[in-house]
Amino acid sequence: MASGGDAWLREPAVAGRFYPRNARELREEMARCLGPERPGEPARVIVGPHAGTMYSGAVAGALYAQVRVPRRCIVLSPNHSGRGAPFALWPRGAWRTPLGDVPVDEELAAALARACPLLVEDRRAHATEHSLEVHLPFLQTRRPDVTIVPLTLAYVPYDACAAVGRAVAKVVRDAGDDVLIVASTDMSHYISADDARVLDLRALDRVTAVDDRGLYDVVARDRISMCGVIPTTVALAAARALGLRDATLVRYATSGDVTGDASSVVGYASVTIG
Repeated sequence: MASGGDAWLREPAVAGRFYPRNARELREEMARCLGPERPGEPARVIVGPHAGTMYSGAVAGALYAQVRVPRRCIVLSPNHSGRGAPFALWPRGAWRTPLGDVPVDEELAAALARACPLLVEDRRAHATEHSLEVHLPFLQTRRPDVTIVPLTLAYVPYDACAAVGRAVAKVVRDAGDDVLIVASTDMSHYISADDARVLDLRALDRVTAVDDRGLYDVVARDRISMCGVIPTTVALAAARALGLRDATLVRYATSGDVTGDASSVVGYASVTIG
């Protein structure tokens, strides 16, 4: 993390571990994950994974290859570290990757802060969090001039998720141009591939139904280890407030599809809503 006047420049935390540190190698990795270049279709909300590109890159690539990325994005991620504010907003500056700096959309961030008093300007929650960062090379590759509003979200009651989701929807509606809402999540963790598929499809049934409360409840009831249930619930609440009902499961896979070990996997899924 930079200091002084660059306090809101967020340096890469997981480059070289979750994705290549070298810019040329990262471009090649993005090309491999995304496949042949295509214009993409409009979407208002997307849900995608955040493991290393070796494991979930194909699932994330299938998502981003299909979607037309607008200039402005609100990116919602879980808080794996437990540090910082429950609803942590990165309000200004930029996020750096090997492909360059991604500016924060300060106007959109300020509008979101006004619309939702739950949000707190906070660097600690974002400092080592990988789940937002790993989406940035995909966004940059698909839209080199992309800007973002980064939000990192801890586990909170459903009513708080719904309130943030309504605020996101209001800001998107008021913006008057295309804004893409990106929710970052992996699915089940460290169970067999067969068990993961059963539980993950149960959760994804609620995602594709654009049922935010249903997702929150089924994950809690069935103890589904979906780390990004909160950002996904917020994104679904925003989608529902925007009147969106058309959702598609783009791809589902597990880490076992890469490693060959089906005994203990992490599940990955990508979804479009528009």
